Amino acid sequence: MKKHNFSAGPSILSEYTIQKTAEAVLNFAGTGLSILEVSHRGKEFVAVCDEARAMIKEILAIPEDFEVVFLGGGASMQFCMAPYNFMEKKASFLDTGTWAGNAIKEGKFFGEVNVVASSKADNYTYIPKHYEVPKDSDYFYYCTNNTIFGTELHEDLHVGLPVIADMSSDIFSRPIDFTDYILIFAGAQKNLAPAGVTLAIVRKDALGKVSRPIPTMLSYKTHVDKESMFNTPPVLPIFSALQTLKYYKELGGVEAIQKMNKAKAELLYAEIDNNPFFKGTVTCKEDRSLMNICFVMNDGKEALEDEFAKFATSKGIVGIKGHRSVGGFRASCYNALPLESVQALVDCMREFAAAH
Repeated sequence: MKKHNFSAGPSILSEYTIQKTAEAVLNFAGTGLSILEVSHRGKEFVAVCDEARAMIKEILAIPEDFEVVFLGGGASMQFCMAPYNFMEKKASFLDTGTWAGNAIKEGKFFGEVNVVASSKADNYTYIPKHYEVPKDSDYFYYCTNNTIFGTELHEDLHVGLPVIADMSSDIFSRPIDFTDYILIFAGAQKNLAPAGVTLAIVRKDALGKVSRPIPTMLSYKTHVDKESMFNTPPVLPIFSALQTLKYYKELGGVEAIQKMNKAKAELLYAEIDNNPFFKGTVTCKEDRSLMNICFVMNDGKEALEDEFAKFATSKGIVGIKGHRSVGGFRASCYNALPLESVQALVDCMREFAAAH
């Protein structure tokens, strides 16, 4: 039976990425060695790293004043690296979910944290709007997509200040306007590669502005200057990332991917809205995520949740259990998920409703 992988992360990878990575595990670049055992400073892998960084710049149309680096520690490490490198006195944050909340917590170690708006009181069921960002903020921070609660910012925010964004779960899903950004980061395990590497896109002229000393490993400048080779990088995930980037280029780039993601989301949200057994959790439809589609059993149907979960599993639907903060179900429709899988979930929902 075909499996349809809706896991929130680590998540589905393209068949192209998996196949090419599997081949490299057995024999990397004709060396007769596995990608798991080669030197990160060997010419074959240096070429992989250089090509991956160059392709990220190409696919996202990154301006020349930015640099791309691969880091360890996951996106959670960026919650402290960002303020360490960019917060002198105060930064402003938009609180839209758990990951923004974690970044706010870490920011307080480095200066004053100003939360301009929050939807926490309503369990993060919408993206806050109509707020003011103090002009004396060193930067404005937000998370573009909220994997747990199913909300997403579909456009870049411009507030007249430098901006930092966590794009871990929607990077490469749409074009980006880099005008105000000084840092964008993303854990790889949603739309790029297996877990183990973090992508950071850093504006070079924003570095070196804070007065505090920064430990070598926590300084973006270290990794920019050494082109991601200051310490041993996660070789396998970077190789896999390159394969994913090649796959994205074949698809037609982020503009084509954005259209595909909208088609998948429209199909599933239409079923959620029209099937009397289910309802969405996001109260403002314009804030619905294209990446993580959250829904629960409709009023009066709650007792059927476990039964539907088992039924979906019997149909090859994998990874749709919702986060404990929301409950219900979460269908993560990342770039590599085909429309066929979304249709399989929709058919499953219809069949379940008809049977009851």
